[in-house]
Amino acid sequence: MKKNYFLIIPLLISNLLLAQNIQDEIKKYYENLPFDMPVLNVPEFPQRDFLITDFGAVGDGFTLNTEAFNKAMIECSKNGGGRIVVPKGIWLTGPIEFRSNVNLYLERGAHIQFSKNFDHYPLVLTTYEGTEQYRCQSPISGRNLVNIAITGYGVIDGGGDAWRYVKKSKLTSQQWKELVASGGVVDSTGNNWWPSEQAMNGEKILKQLQKQKGKLTKEDYQKVRDYLRPVMVNFINCKNILLEGVTFQNSPAWNIHPLMSENIILKNVTVRNPWYSQNGDGIDVESCKNVIIYDCKFDVGDDAICMKSGKDEFGRKRGIPTENVIIADCIVYHDHGGFTIGSEMSGGVRNIKVTNCNFIGTDIGLRFKSTRGRGGVVENIYIDNIFMKDIPTDALSFNMYYGGQAPTEDLSIEEKLKSRKGYQVNEGTPQFRNIFLENIYCVGAKDAVVIQGLPEMKIKNIVLKNVKMKSQRGISIFDADDIKLINTEIYSSEPVIKIFQSKNILIDNFITDYNINTIMKLEGEETSDIKVKGNNANLILKKILFDNSVSKEALKIIN
Repeated sequence: MKKNYFLIIPLLISNLLLAQNIQDEIKKYYENLPFDMPVLNVPEFPQRDFLITDFGAVGDGFTLNTEAFNKAMIECSKNGGGRIVVPKGIWLTGPIEFRSNVNLYLERGAHIQFSKNFDHYPLVLTTYEGTEQYRCQSPISGRNLVNIAITGYGVIDGGGDAWRYVKKSKLTSQQWKELVASGGVVDSTGNNWWPSEQAMNGEKILKQLQKQKGKLTKEDYQKVRDYLRPVMVNFINCKNILLEGVTFQNSPAWNIHPLMSENIILKNVTVRNPWYSQNGDGIDVESCKNVIIYDCKFDVGDDAICMKSGKDEFGRKRGIPTENVIIADCIVYHDHGGFTIGSEMSGGVRNIKVTNCNFIGTDIGLRFKSTRGRGGVVENIYIDNIFMKDIPTDALSFNMYYGGQAPTEDLSIEEKLKSRKGYQVNEGTPQFRNIFLENIYCVGAKDAVVIQGLPEMKIKNIVLKNVKMKSQRGISIFDADDIKLINTEIYSSEPVIKIFQSKNILIDNFITDYNINTIMKLEGEETSDIKVKGNNANLILKKILFDNSVSKEALKIIN
């Protein structure tokens, strides 16, 4: 190894200016913030560069550089920190284990390519999808660290196409033919490709072992290692994290996963996964606090920007909410949900601000999801200036039946009532409340708004103000309490507003196509206290359809 493996470089002024620019950008997002949140400080690093080539790394795309990266990490941290500089080239490597006070800096043209050899990723105890379990080691990981960053201009590729299973229905016939010819196995249905038989049978084997033994050991998980896809970037219990400028792509499972960490900044990051990538989330912020995500782009295979806090009893016992998060000036292309809370939110989610974002072609625009057994409280969510286009399903979705049978609008009133069974309220009952949405626009969606609470725990205090959407179907409100639609404009098929077993609903200055026959439909004996206000109130009153179970007294016109 060369003796000049670190250099004191004359970049102090420019680096300080860069940090100051980010600091100034961050401050503007605190203007009129509706909750208290400390102003985040940008992590600072000593002005030392550790060149990855000085540790024996070769950027030819063939040489395995795992040892070089990890030696550089150790040496940089041991000497007080600085930048590990990755020059242009393709740098093949196994897992990189981060250290405190290290900024992994990718120059223009730099491409870190993670190995597709599963043997390079040993099993580690971690958290995935909200529960503690063994998974293969993440390509980039760190635990109990301070002041860490990944910055620059390059690309980090997780080699996820070697790990993920693929559904035939999501590929063209030629793509499917080429995938099958590349190796791996196809399941007995002929509809799913897996990288190996071990991966294909992993879930079934784990369930059988759990049934036989109860708690599983590391040795049990080792039998199905190919199935245990890692998240690509996993920082656990870390403080002061900066991700800036870099492209993260092709992750085995989730792309970026900060867990139980605080003071996190994402700026100008691009996150990519194939649209067909199973569990190919963009970023999952789990049980973290004080987070700013801005000026980022996402185009992924599952939820793009997602807030989580653990699953079921495990998440409730951990009891660490995700709180104090600002998301601004982001663009989301394909995904399952542009901005999502849940479904693993058992530790709670609160104090979230989402502003000035574009969602283009996302399966769902704004997505809130949970189910019985999760528990947890989601509250104090503020969303404004969201611009959506070509949403295949719901522009705005609240679904408390995630993974279960919900009394949807597609069912008859009899079928809805039959599927709507109340349960005892307990620690596993999720609660969503105090959510405020303003200046929300959507051109093209199947459903404009779906609010679907539980009979035993209605979704409460949702305010939609200055909302304008064009969709196939309009607004559906199921099992909700205290919903306000203020200056809302919806163009859809009739009826535009459907209310089922809900109460305390205010519709103030609602605008639609008044030439249709039915503007509003009311169903369910619990539906009550529906107030209509504004210049068009009397016109709406003439175009309301009451189910036999709903009293005419349930609706009031307010002058």
